[in-house]
Amino acid sequence: MTSCVVLFSGGLDSTTALAWALARYDRVHALTFDYGQRHRVEVSLARKAARRLGVPCTVLKVDLRQIGGSALTDPAIPLPRSARPLKKASGPPATYVPFRNGIFLALAAAWAEARGVRDLACGFHVADSPDYPDTTPRFVRAMEKAIREGTKAAFGGPRPRVLAPLVGLGKTDIIRNGLALGADYSYSVSCYAGGELPCGTCSSCRLRARAWKALGREDPLLVRLRKEGKR
Repeated sequence: MTSCVVLFSGGLDSTTALAWALARYDRVHALTFDYGQRHRVEVSLARKAARRLGVPCTVLKVDLRQIGGSALTDPAIPLPRSARPLKKASGPPATYVPFRNGIFLALAAAWAEARGVRDLACGFHVADSPDYPDTTPRFVRAMEKAIREGTKAAFGGPRPRVLAPLVGLGKTDIIRNGLALGADYSYSVSCYAGGELPCGTCSSCRLRARAWKALGREDPLLVRLRKEGKR
């Protein structure tokens, strides 16, 4: 039987990556990280989304608040919010968490190796977030090489693969592909502000709203929240 571990935050991208994996593997396990993020509501909703799909979900705790350096983990750093796109500054934005995806992949590789799982799938992409250094194809290749050098693969064991099927897609195409795979976005949260109801002004909310508008569809998350009387 083929198996895969999906790095699953519960957001749009990882929800699509999970649907992609479910269409290709016999066994899929979701791995979610509780890293002290401002928007920790994503952890509980990721669990709920995985449960609705019948996918086992494990939550690993790693407190990146101890590292700081990001508006998502340090409350002293203001979260950039605006009704309009902010002027781009040089370098990563304030919402970049230092080497977060590298840390997540390292932990996922260790977790997967202990269970005999070779493939790691993630929803990394750069079209909508070109200033994040840990989402690029080059980064994915480098991490895959490091994982192979630092695991049993170095002694002839199975060679781990880091799969980023969305890496060349924009947000609209990511959602379109997910819908074709039957992805359920009604429990996926993207807002950095910390609530289940989108704030509408953080960069993640703006990108999400723009994508659904381009598709000519109402965001399933908003549909669910309205039905539940939460908006």
